[in-house]
Amino acid sequence: MPIYDAESVRQDWSGTRALVTGATGFIGSHLVRRLVELGADVHAVSRRTRVLKADDITWHLGDLRISETTAELFRAAKPDVVFHLASLVTGARDVRLALPTMESNLSSVVNLLTAAAEAKSARVVLAGSIEEPKRGCAETDSPSPYAVAKWAATGYARMFYRLWDLPVTVLRVAMVYGPGQPDVTKLVPYTILELLRGKEPQLSSGTRLVDWVYVEDVVDAFVAAAVCERAVGQVIDIGTGTRLSIRDTVEQLAGIVGGDAVPRFGSIADRPMDEAQLADPQPAADLLGWRPATNLTDGLRATVDWYGRAVSSGSL
Repeated sequence: MPIYDAESVRQDWSGTRALVTGATGFIGSHLVRRLVELGADVHAVSRRTRVLKADDITWHLGDLRISETTAELFRAAKPDVVFHLASLVTGARDVRLALPTMESNLSSVVNLLTAAAEAKSARVVLAGSIEEPKRGCAETDSPSPYAVAKWAATGYARMFYRLWDLPVTVLRVAMVYGPGQPDVTKLVPYTILELLRGKEPQLSSGTRLVDWVYVEDVVDAFVAAAVCERAVGQVIDIGTGTRLSIRDTVEQLAGIVGGDAVPRFGSIADRPMDEAQLADPQPAADLLGWRPATNLTDGLRATVDWYGRAVSSGSL
């Protein structure tokens, strides 16, 4: 069931200049396609030297870790709305990731918020993470360099809103899955591809509980947040509010894929401080009119179908 009326949303976006950072990433690529469909004037930025060529997207090449590059991007794109999805996404507990994760996930945010505040014309929607401690729980330890950088970025966003009236919303996104995830080392694509190829996925114990949310539902939330005045200054969870163990998730995937390959749980170690994180979906429903529309079984089937076609065509 649609969350909002398609025609009213299309009217909201017609002619809007929307800047998407991380546009070649998982959520970003889905969001770019949706914004094009809605009639927005889409500007996309990537650090890559080669990006998808499309007549309906204006691509910018730039590194948001550099403040002047970020300022120049705003001068060139003149965005009405900015979706900041560029991020180094990793849950690894490697000390060598602390600095690059801070630079990619925090310095870039501060540069972007500064440019947006100086431009005085852009609405900003930031991609946060369900892994970061919730407000009022600062005593909770962040489990990874990624989580602590996202937590700090949310703090900066709230400061920019309160001190300089920057219209910014942070969406704390739960574990996203779906078709077309570029990083095939992530659990869902890795498991699917191993099973499709008749191999046995090598996994942790599988006891960790996860709040899964389908990528197109996440895109719905970003679109809604960008046009909802009540969302300004808010930090909102985007997830289902339901937890499922990795073991149960993998067993569902194995049942959908079929075949004789058996997932091997316990073949790799569990990560330290891997605690279950659960989204509270009620504020998103109250503020955005958003609820996840895709149940896990349907979402996993659609994801398996996509990867199955990709394997058959030789693109993976």
